Amino acid sequence: MRVYAAEVIGTFLLVLFGTGAVASEVLTGAHQGLWQVAAIWGFGVTLAIYATATVSGAHLNPAVSLAMAIFRPDQFPRSRLLPYWAAQMLGGILAGLVILVTFGPFIDRFEEDRGIDRGEDGSQHSAMVFGEYFPNPDLFGTDQDAFDLVSPLAAMGVEALGTAVLVFMIFALVDRRNGQPAGRVTPLFIGFTVALLIALFAPITQAGWNPARDFGPRIVAFFAGWDEIAIPGPRNGFWVYIVGPLLGGPIGAAIYDFVLRPASTEADDVEVMA
Repeated sequence: MRVYAAEVIGTFLLVLFGTGAVASEVLTGAHQGLWQVAAIWGFGVTLAIYATATVSGAHLNPAVSLAMAIFRPDQFPRSRLLPYWAAQMLGGILAGLVILVTFGPFIDRFEEDRGIDRGEDGSQHSAMVFGEYFPNPDLFGTDQDAFDLVSPLAAMGVEALGTAVLVFMIFALVDRRNGQPAGRVTPLFIGFTVALLIALFAPITQAGWNPARDFGPRIVAFFAGWDEIAIPGPRNGFWVYIVGPLLGGPIGAAIYDFVLRPASTEADDVEVMA
């Protein structure tokens, strides 16, 4: 049970730091630009991994767990996949609840000042504190012109791409047969990868890469009054942040395993033989 508790706690920390950074920026303007939010996300991921890696492996992401179950079943038994997913989702929900409680008055003031009716079209501007939308409502608005920029299929592709890059880097960084293992700074490089991906793609999809990060807080938003704006979301788009990462994660792992990992194995063999 400690393994699953570690996934709850680690995912809670990851989502708390990340959604907290978004809430601070959207509701108070406390941060200057996208990179500050991305950097907070990255350091949040780093700290969550450091806190839980020795207990559960610090997956903290259903897409990572799925990739591990497919490509590393000797390290991660497939029987643990669904319990890991449940623990990660619970961590995301708990973080969403904390954000709702701590930032609740600021959300109310934000909506009052901007004439936002929670649960109606346009309330993505406050709901984005919890779940994610495409394109980024804060940059492009919530009208049809904004919707025309990014289709649900295109958003799913971006989420799959970003998650594939993230999981590819995770597999490369934790592979002991890699010629330049990151060692104890591995969590820092994983967090930095997340920060870079957010800086690149957040204007398009808000850069989820993690179904628990999106759907957990989104559930909280649904019951807090955002209703259909939260689930199923405008254009029924909530599935983008589940399907995209779950497709992209195994793709990134497969690229590492079938393209680079055999070469690193051969390099080890050559070194040993020499």
